[in-house]
Amino acid sequence: MPYNVLIVDDSKSMRQVIRKVLGLSGFMVGDCLEASNGQEALDLLENNWVDLILSDVHMPVMDGFGLLRALRENQEWHDTPVVLITTESNEDRIQEAMSLGAKGYIRKPFRAESIRMHLNQILGVEEGHELPGTDDESDF
Repeated sequence: MPYNVLIVDDSKSMRQVIRKVLGLSGFMVGDCLEASNGQEALDLLENNWVDLILSDVHMPVMDGFGLLRALRENQEWHDTPVVLITTESNEDRIQEAMSLGAKGYIRKPFRAESIRMHLNQILGVEEGHELPGTDDESDF
């Protein structure tokens, strides 16, 4: 079953890398939407259904924490899984994101294998039933 994904990052090149890694990982993507900040993401969600949001933390206009807060306040998007893909390394900030409803986080730079493992876990794909693998040595 393909999943509709929203990638939120202020760097267009990073959004493209994440999109490519999703494809390389074997993760089944339906529609793949992109936003450059949390507010753009919310605007896209008004007219589009997504199964999963992959978001940076540090962005202009509305950062990843603001996006998490807004998602949790909206009944329609409240349960949409959010995985942070970030350079943030402060454990207090990571815990804050988790308390705001993030389902996981992946630190940049990352490997395609990390993306696949996190998404399989969050979306309930059982061990041993993973989607086709990738070269574990590919850092992005």
